[in-house]
Amino acid sequence: MTPLIPNKNPADTRVVVAMSGGVDSSAVAALLKEQGYDVIGITLQLYDHGAMVNKKGACCAGQDIHDARRVAETLGIPHYVLNYESRFKESVMNDFVETYLAGETPIPCVKCNQSVKFKDLLQTARDLNADCMATGHYVQRKIEQGRAEMHRAADPARDQSYFLFATTPEQLDFLRFPLGHLKSKDETRALAARFGLTVADKPDSQDICFVPSGGYAKVIEKLRPGALDPGEIVHIDGSVLGAHEGIINYTVGQRKGLGISDKEPLYVIRLDAAKKQVVAGPKEALLRQEFVIRECNWFNPALVAGYGAGSRQTPPFGGVVKLRSAHAGAAATITPLDDGRARVTLAEPQGAISPGQACVAYEGERLLGGGWITAV
Repeated sequence: MTPLIPNKNPADTRVVVAMSGGVDSSAVAALLKEQGYDVIGITLQLYDHGAMVNKKGACCAGQDIHDARRVAETLGIPHYVLNYESRFKESVMNDFVETYLAGETPIPCVKCNQSVKFKDLLQTARDLNADCMATGHYVQRKIEQGRAEMHRAADPARDQSYFLFATTPEQLDFLRFPLGHLKSKDETRALAARFGLTVADKPDSQDICFVPSGGYAKVIEKLRPGALDPGEIVHIDGSVLGAHEGIINYTVGQRKGLGISDKEPLYVIRLDAAKKQVVAGPKEALLRQEFVIRECNWFNPALVAGYGAGSRQTPPFGGVVKLRSAHAGAAATITPLDDGRARVTLAEPQGAISPGQACVAYEGERLLGGGWITAV
């Protein structure tokens, strides 16, 4: 096994493990402890564990904190629970609400990694004099030409690189992902069982941790009373088709549940937050070949090296982009722009490209980076 820190003995290497209470991070803590590392477990309390979210299967519910504590006791490692509620609400929950109200579709798990786990928690790990921080994410960290790169997990079904596109090169230098090379989740569960961990058979979380049963509209209404403003459903030709009870109840590409009688199959083409309109049209109207992404993060600085060098231009580069987590990927050319943006030109038009989702670029198994899809 390659040492987490080159040329440093495990016994002299302090590792903070982000322990969610699930089987993945628990297996990471057990594996590193067995290998002789100085392991410290940290679990984050991210919101009020009240009736709204006290649900089995939600990734950060109160039961998960209890499970993480029991795993730490079994392993004999220090364990701390940190209250990050205010940071989580400000950086993740409020962003979740505002993104929906702007007519976009958010990905709160990316925002959480970007603004809480890999920023605030990572700094806490440094404050504890840790040499690195390990998580249970399924990605691979590889060193190529002296630089840390993020690669897809060995198990395509478990790969989480899409959700980690916003990880900065500096953060990646400090992070470790001990499970990324495993071929299946069964291997992880077998590890947990071998170490006698009670979470070995614990089901994977399915929901966004603060949105029980996928009822995000109720959460938004609770955080922003009056957010469910009614409006019109209009055809792309301008004709009024019906009414809706809030644009947050719709997503680009949606076909069912529009509540209108149509002579042809209609899909949600876009959401106009300013006019409070849901714009519908035929399936072909969903196709787009070019769009812009913002707040880009690239793992290789050379990809955008031209900016700040006088010419303000960087040559386009090619790759395969995923337009949502379950997207198979599509060939594209990416042209860096100013202000951290880039233009994405697809080789073939794609449908249901949703503002607020991430466009993540790959070169083979290597993650190049990505950005947030902007409105049309």
